[in-house]
Amino acid sequence: MGATARAVWGRAEQQDFRSRVRGTLLGAAVGDALGAPVDGLDLDAIREAHGAEGLSDLATAHGRRGAVTHLTQLTLFSVDGLIRAQVRRDTGAWHPPTDLHRAYRRWAATQRDWGPDLRREDDGWLAHEEWLYARRDAPRSLLLGLGDETMGTPEAPKNPEERGPEAAARSAPFGLLVGWEPQLVAQLAVECAAQTHGHPTGRLAAGAYAVIVHGLARGESLDAAVQRALALLAARPGHEPVADALQHALGAVRQGLPTPARVTELIGAGTAEGLVAAAVYCALVGEDVRHGLRLAVNHDGASAATGALTGGLLGALHGETALPPAWLAELEGRPTLLELADDFAMEMTQGPALHGPAGSSPGWLARYPRA
Repeated sequence: MGATARAVWGRAEQQDFRSRVRGTLLGAAVGDALGAPVDGLDLDAIREAHGAEGLSDLATAHGRRGAVTHLTQLTLFSVDGLIRAQVRRDTGAWHPPTDLHRAYRRWAATQRDWGPDLRREDDGWLAHEEWLYARRDAPRSLLLGLGDETMGTPEAPKNPEERGPEAAARSAPFGLLVGWEPQLVAQLAVECAAQTHGHPTGRLAAGAYAVIVHGLARGESLDAAVQRALALLAARPGHEPVADALQHALGAVRQGLPTPARVTELIGAGTAEGLVAAAVYCALVGEDVRHGLRLAVNHDGASAATGALTGGLLGALHGETALPPAWLAELEGRPTLLELADDFAMEMTQGPALHGPAGSSPGWLARYPRA
């Protein structure tokens, strides 16, 4: 698996890219945090708890306002794994799915251990963040898929019947590889999804979502990014459920004012393709980021995952400054999210200045060890 070279980054390009990286990670986390208090509730229960308009602001989950779930935790480790893959490339070892698997295994350790083990220097800085050791209702598919050192692959996937949205929801960072061709972004997302979600629909939904984020991060419109994802899907066996769901989302945009019933219909059985389609719909019809995210969490489906998927799209499309500042102010882990986003942007735009044949920054290699 390789990547394409990108032209030299100018200052304006770097600033725009960093804003989209921050927007993607913060947007996904804000959507996750908004949906967490009502995750698993139907619309009637949401309205009973939060009024006739449903949930319109952050509420308490996991003991605090603005708390995130396992979806944000894993997305952070996706970013960590991508940076580590770039750093390890200097050694001649270049297999990003392996680096992502190691990163996800570091997340799995946070769900078993009481706190960071500072003796494990090869873990890097992210695995030493104590707040990430909170257990946030991770489903069995994730814990089983990452419970041993065997890495699932498309040929031999873990949990071969699993079609849930978790692999797609951690795949936004793959779309931020703007120097890669879209088909390589899709392939990486599919390969990494197979580590926990073996059903073709779960894997291809993750690939489609990553390609849509990729188009947005490159400055495309959301509609154009979805069309690109559909074109790439067409060549892959078993793509029909994902393609049909995305086409359904595009068609729903023309069916009048958005309603919770329409979002619920798009989500369907709650599998990955339905939630990605619902996220595309909410991002397309939302009047602004706040409205789009409220649509994404007020329905009968999985509110945290739909919110996270929608937030990733809106953040990649508009950048960090479009996100509701009052929600960001209370977002759990915001300093870590910003630090990791800026590290990712710096690695992607200035990696050779941080590590390479001419010399390496000791501080950078301490943060992202090659081991």
